[in-house]
Amino acid sequence: MLTFRKALVLSLAVLTFFFIFRSHHSSNQPAPIRNADDLPKPASLTKPKPDSQKPAKQETTQPPNVNKDKDASWKTPEPPAKKPKTQIPLEQLRKRPLREQLEYQFPYDVESKFPAYIWQTWKYTPASGEFDESFREAEASWTILHPSFVHEVITDQVAVHLMRHLYASVPEVLEAYNALPLPVLKADFFRYLILLARGGIYSDIDTAALKSAADWIPREVASNSYGMVIGIEADPDRPDWADWYSRRIQFCQWTIQSKPGHPVLVDVVANITQETLKRKAEGRLSKDHKGIIEFTGPALWTDTMLSFFNNPDYFDMSTSKGNITWEHFTGMKAPKKVGDVIILPITSFSPGIKTMGAGEDDDPMAFVKHNFEGTWKPEELRHIGEIFK
Repeated sequence: MLTFRKALVLSLAVLTFFFIFRSHHSSNQPAPIRNADDLPKPASLTKPKPDSQKPAKQETTQPPNVNKDKDASWKTPEPPAKKPKTQIPLEQLRKRPLREQLEYQFPYDVESKFPAYIWQTWKYTPASGEFDESFREAEASWTILHPSFVHEVITDQVAVHLMRHLYASVPEVLEAYNALPLPVLKADFFRYLILLARGGIYSDIDTAALKSAADWIPREVASNSYGMVIGIEADPDRPDWADWYSRRIQFCQWTIQSKPGHPVLVDVVANITQETLKRKAEGRLSKDHKGIIEFTGPALWTDTMLSFFNNPDYFDMSTSKGNITWEHFTGMKAPKKVGDVIILPITSFSPGIKTMGAGEDDDPMAFVKHNFEGTWKPEELRHIGEIFK
């Protein structure tokens, strides 16, 4: 007969056997997955890189519903691969070319998320009584449509200290920033510098957000496949276009979204730094507003973008019919993805200008409204956008 004592002993023996068996069995199992980052990566992300360490090349891909490109021979790479960061003593790093210093200090990872920052600059913050009332509604639109973002309006005085903090290890950049003789030059340089170091969205103080950045790109496009979003500023299909614009296609730089460390930002920061220090050494830094567009503005930005699109480190042009030029971007009505950059049509950041094929503010592709205040210019040169109405 099974007594209570015997039943208790038997139960303890069974439980002991069960725990011993479970412990032995679980020791042979893989550790539980605790984070999505621990999941096995698709083969396309784990395949070995070529000996040259350059990204493997593949055919151009474009977001859904975009216009087919006329030149199907384009080839673009996978986004630049993330490289392990090897520690380099500062004294050795300083001996390297400026671009290498910037790449080391601000490594690029296309698979990372876009930082939730919105950066703007102005003489005063919105909390100041001196903040221009005409900017309040536009400035507030960015916060309203991006409630989870950190939205900062950086004053000129704060920008100096912020740049000193971010670029302390690259003194050439600081020297160039401090040497620029006009606030507009510093404002141009600031947008590239802050995006290179911290990423996020930069937009001029005279812009208003019409839609959240979450709606700028089709949801079918994986966010880890691109690291920069830009728009078309000007597409002047008219014989006298050069009288009004510096380039036949001009990329917008009043609104840019980027992940930190993007190669285009490395290039534009290095270009401005080196040109500024050269002009400083030659006594050619001027307070004249002429030439700003070429020095730090949209002309330089456009040239840097096109240079990137034709860089053999990222693009295989061996089977192409020619270089990537403005002709590949004129007349765009939908987004186009080139490498790890998404280019939006003119309507996206320039709606309502009533020229160059731009749609109105209520167009589905209208994301940012630029009010063309031109506050950096002398009074007689402001509001040039009204000329084209």
